[in-house]
Amino acid sequence: MKTSIAIYPGSFDPVTNGHLDLIERGEKMFDLLIVAVLQNVEKKPLFSVSERVDMLREVTKQWKDVEVDVFDGLLVDYARKRGAGVILRGIRAVSDYEYELQMALMNRKLEGRLETVFMLPGLTYSYLSSKLVREIAQLGAPLTGLVPPIVEERLKAKVS
Repeated sequence: MKTSIAIYPGSFDPVTNGHLDLIERGEKMFDLLIVAVLQNVEKKPLFSVSERVDMLREVTKQWKDVEVDVFDGLLVDYARKRGAGVILRGIRAVSDYEYELQMALMNRKLEGRLETVFMLPGLTYSYLSSKLVREIAQLGAPLTGLVPPIVEERLKAKVS
């Protein structure tokens, strides 16, 4: 039974099949899953925010309960603004858990009603990260199975 609004925040630079695995599963759990692209001026992303949003909208259009949005600043402020009660986060390894636990506890301290739900990726995607995908693309290796075809096309165009 779906009962709430959740936010899946991230940089999505670029969106991977691992992200889509979590989005597909999260969409089944919540009334609305907001995939929120973090606009972080301190990072040097490969894709602009608008490019990342365009790619995310394209690859999530089949899910009616998924919305793509952009935020900056504190995630808890954005969650309040959107009426969300849940933050969805993926965890691939123990190192992810340590970082994500610290963030979840701080978010709870700042906004007591906000819960964090940790999801493990499907086994196929347990090693996958946007950083690795960018490195593989820059080295000219095949991206088949790592990202959706439209993302693969845009990656190849961006790094060539």
